[in-house]
Amino acid sequence: MAALSRRALLAAPALLRAARIRKTADIVIYSDDRFYSAFPSIARLPGGELIVAFRRAPERRLLGAKGVTHTDANSQLVLVRSRDGGRTWTREPELLFSHPLGGSQDPCLLALRDGTILCASYLWIRVGAEARGTVPATVWLGDYAFHGGYLLRSRDGGRTWQGPFPPPPVPGRSARDCYGGPLPACNRGAMCQTRDGTVHWAVAYPKGTDAASGTDVHWMTSANAGMSWQYRGVLATDSRVSFNETSLYETPSGALVAFVRTEGLDGRAAVVRCDPRTWRCGAWQDAGWRGHPLQAVRLEDGRALLVYGYRHPPYGVRARILNAECTDFAAAEEMVLRDDGGGTDLGYPWAAVLPGRRVLVVYYFQKENGTRHIAGTWLES
Repeated sequence: MAALSRRALLAAPALLRAARIRKTADIVIYSDDRFYSAFPSIARLPGGELIVAFRRAPERRLLGAKGVTHTDANSQLVLVRSRDGGRTWTREPELLFSHPLGGSQDPCLLALRDGTILCASYLWIRVGAEARGTVPATVWLGDYAFHGGYLLRSRDGGRTWQGPFPPPPVPGRSARDCYGGPLPACNRGAMCQTRDGTVHWAVAYPKGTDAASGTDVHWMTSANAGMSWQYRGVLATDSRVSFNETSLYETPSGALVAFVRTEGLDGRAAVVRCDPRTWRCGAWQDAGWRGHPLQAVRLEDGRALLVYGYRHPPYGVRARILNAECTDFAAAEEMVLRDDGGGTDLGYPWAAVLPGRRVLVVYYFQKENGTRHIAGTWLES
């Protein structure tokens, strides 16, 4: 399979279906009962070292809270490392970033070919209930106001980070941050560096000033490793559906495929195909199956491995193997990686392809509503 050309891969669907990938083991990468650990991403650095970044906050149930939430003024971005191909991991996380204004979420890593690492995150600021009427933020979650996205940059393997660097807002929109300025764009999902070096980012943004109107997804690019961004256009919008967490993937032909989380489709994913040569995207397509959010990587044989959380009974993590151009997303067979989760609060998988036809899929997990921790599943093809 590894020796087949892209043309042969596309012309031999029966052979592709016959080439299987199998699960070999589940692992725990990081767990501490004092902390709620979630929303990981993984990057393989040029020397082979692996880093997994995730959001960590106090386990508030140990401090008297009735439940867990995805907003916390003390949530920080941290990372752990593996220098032996993912077999063992550092026990004590390194602090990646702690925002001085509030709690950070969902660190999304992208290792660029020049050795730079980008990390995209976003910020919630806790505002007392009595002051909510005076804070001009557009988006709220309880007592937390949304302050938009930001980027961090490392040039030394994630040991030190520069930033935060706020990206620009989506043009023509009136959403505001906590101080009344234009809301910086943000997203939870995989950015993509295409073969010409351009970094592509699908960002979610409020449709209007009323948070109930939902979000849509827009396309931005950077020609200088994330130092500045250019708006390219709408990637997916619909008056009936809200689009948000989106990962991008470049196919062998150069197409850019977006795998999009939706609200309003009963948990089903959406897929959008874009052409970086014309800066145009096709109409969004209903994938026909449930799963969110999603992320894709290229296997050694040219196919795409698509991983996603499954927040419906039986709760867990799933995957599909798509053809090289990702055109068979509706028919590709589903593979269950985990079905032993303790509820909807889990998932957000992110995969990395390693030498020896191995793949490590990382995600956050919990059983019986217990400690949220960072786990992984090993696959081999």
